[in-house]
Amino acid sequence: MRSLKLSIVFIIITIACLLCELSAFAEICNRIVAIVNDDMVTLYELNSKISEITGIDPSELQHRNERMYIETRQKALDLLIDQKLTEKKIRELGIKADKEQVDAAIEKIKRENLMTNEDLIDNLKKQGLTYESLKENIKNDIERMQLINLEVKSKIIIKEEDIKQYYTENKKDFESEEMVHLAAIILKRENPSDQNETDALYNKLIEILLKIRNGEDFGKLAMEFTEGAGNEEGGDLGFFKTAQLDPQLIKILEKMENEDVTDPIIWPSAIQIIKLLDRKKKEVKPIEEVREKIYDILYREEVNKRYSAWIEELRENSFTKIIF
Repeated sequence: MRSLKLSIVFIIITIACLLCELSAFAEICNRIVAIVNDDMVTLYELNSKISEITGIDPSELQHRNERMYIETRQKALDLLIDQKLTEKKIRELGIKADKEQVDAAIEKIKRENLMTNEDLIDNLKKQGLTYESLKENIKNDIERMQLINLEVKSKIIIKEEDIKQYYTENKKDFESEEMVHLAAIILKRENPSDQNETDALYNKLIEILLKIRNGEDFGKLAMEFTEGAGNEEGGDLGFFKTAQLDPQLIKILEKMENEDVTDPIIWPSAIQIIKLLDRKKKEVKPIEEVREKIYDILYREEVNKRYSAWIEELRENSFTKIIF
């Protein structure tokens, strides 16, 4: 069997050499860089993969950073070798994506990106691709996924105790962020540099604040005086993640209890008083809420681990020769 493989490799190299003699340019642009069983990886494929990974022409990348070029070239070559190995396995197992699957995938792309068929073709042209090449890429992707499902995913079982253990060891990852429910009465500043306007608005809010402290309803006053967001909702602004608020406001809210109202706060575009309606403190979400998320995390980890082991086994049982 090994002698047969070596014979095939010899034939491939011989043919490549004959082709190279026909054109010095062809030899430079598309020589063989690796043999994978009875298949080959060409320099053109390698350079295309490098460009795909980096978005830069390989010669330009090499000129900019030789070390990065060498590392990227090796990464690209490994990906291409793995691709050749999986393609061989797909052929061996008779895996084939049918036309309906490919068409459905294309329709999904158009639907998710709000594209017509003409829009899709135009976008492909801008990327230097054709509709036929897209179909071929999608077909290959579907077949690879079917192979992974067959060889890797179908053998994965995530146990309940694994989910519980992950939850126990990573509880910080499942903490809910502190949230505050705010309402506000907002008076807009037309000219922030006008101190007289600022003083007038501030004094007006002091008067409104006194009414609130004398028992008048915050919501009704907000509907009467607020200019902008929350006017129709009685000043209700909804829930906010505390960490995303202005640092000045966070410091003020830290000292407040539910139903407390701030003194007037001056911002560049407005002056406002804020009422803290509710505060939801940080807490660890119950396992029931995060079980599906944990399952997905563990599943992806297991897929990656098993896929790497599967690819490594394919490599060990294959003939691979790198030619630089």
